[in-house]
Amino acid sequence: MNILNMKNPRKILLTLIFTLSLSLLSACGQARTSEPGSSEDKKHIRFLYNFSTSSLDPHLGSSYVPLNAGITETLVKLDEEQLTVAPWLAQSWDSEDGQHWSIELRPDVTFQNGKPMTAEAVKASLDRALKESVAIKNALKIDTIEADGQKLSIKTVQPFPEFISELVHPNTSIIDVTETDFVNRPVGTGPFQLKSFSPGSKLELVRYDQYWDGASPLDTVDFMFNEDANARSLALQSGQVDIVYRPEVNGLEMLDQAKGIAVHSTATFRVHQMTMNLERSTMQDIDVRRAVDALINREEIVASILLGYGETAVGPFLPSLPFAPSYSSNSLESGKDAAVHYLSQAGYTLQNGSMQKEGQPLELTLLTYSARADLPLIAQVFQSDAKEIGIQVNIRQIDTPEEYMASNRDWDIATYSNLTAPRGDAGYYLNATYHPTGALNFSGTEDKALTALIDELNVTVDTEKRAELAEAAANYVRDQVYNAFVLHPATIVAYNEDKVMNWVTSKSEYYMITNKLDVNL
Repeated sequence: MNILNMKNPRKILLTLIFTLSLSLLSACGQARTSEPGSSEDKKHIRFLYNFSTSSLDPHLGSSYVPLNAGITETLVKLDEEQLTVAPWLAQSWDSEDGQHWSIELRPDVTFQNGKPMTAEAVKASLDRALKESVAIKNALKIDTIEADGQKLSIKTVQPFPEFISELVHPNTSIIDVTETDFVNRPVGTGPFQLKSFSPGSKLELVRYDQYWDGASPLDTVDFMFNEDANARSLALQSGQVDIVYRPEVNGLEMLDQAKGIAVHSTATFRVHQMTMNLERSTMQDIDVRRAVDALINREEIVASILLGYGETAVGPFLPSLPFAPSYSSNSLESGKDAAVHYLSQAGYTLQNGSMQKEGQPLELTLLTYSARADLPLIAQVFQSDAKEIGIQVNIRQIDTPEEYMASNRDWDIATYSNLTAPRGDAGYYLNATYHPTGALNFSGTEDKALTALIDELNVTVDTEKRAELAEAAANYVRDQVYNAFVLHPATIVAYNEDKVMNWVTSKSEYYMITNKLDVNL
């Protein structure tokens, strides 16, 4: 466990505030009455998540709550230890040419309304996902779907060896589309069905007794939202919740030392990055992008903001992944002196404390959002460092980064967090983030050489060749500084260890409320 640096006055103040708040909340919590459904003869879990949502439509959006909460499932899932695709609603699949796919569905699955999950029902669900989501349409590249009994026959528009791995995506969740209130009451195949939904607040879930993989030992689950990391930690300490996703990092030592609370962290397939808006004239200059990259003090950020719960990033992929480049040829320099050097190459000079070019000061708009508590802090560190070399950085807080960045181009850079290998393969991130059709291509990257690499990756079957292409694409992105990669954060979960049983922290961040989760009464 990392120890707080008590020589830092800011951390001393934060610690004192946190301790005082815990005392007050604990006093209040002792008088708290039991939640409905949490009586001693019922098994009940209260889970507090860091992202809120106003919609449970599993085919749209990026919160993935229907899958997280155990309402929906996908045809296949990620084996997070082996980094392979494993059966889920589909029990087997096959393709001889990477374009024509045969998928055999489990015969014993029912939706939470009791209807059988047939190939026709799965086809209808996939058809809706393709219709409603351009991102899913681009990702799956499906031409036709045919259904017969429990068998799906799918043809993609081109040979696509990694097609099955794309079916891991939560937006491909299988639902009964004859139940039409997708926003408030989706009907899936998971171990928990929805009892009620309060947008932005919580879901009330009840066990689905006919769940195909064995009914959950839990009777009910409250899946709640709070985007304030400190408030999440306090809620656990005061006994208001049982499991907290991403508690406040500065309070982890106290949580870990508290009686009955366990703190668990795991490396994930995620990177915090500085996204560059290539549609802004300033950011079109590669030397300006290099300067932004050089200004990011990665070691300080990991040590002071994450308290060591993460590792510095050179590229998008964790170094331990088989397709992660070594970046041995990386020539980017770092530090303030390097940033000034790159800016001088771009035509900027320091005049009266302001970095200027042709009489115009260098001023950048930086987007960030509070749902990931460390991102605003990273933005503040960057703003402070940039000011020291004469760059004015204006931080703008937004609520929904994907929606804002896709619809607005009035920003220069943005702190953003992205899963880079949630399918156990490099193709997802490269396609989504750098292909012109990518759903997460917020930088506006449109580079023919890079697109050609990604297109070749998409039709390549051989594992070693795929790794070579992925490495070449990641190196290209790094050399062009289309995004600057800051760190790979650990996912941290804290929970009541006297009560919660069988909790597993998902590396992909997809699988949370499962039929294995239990409580000790």
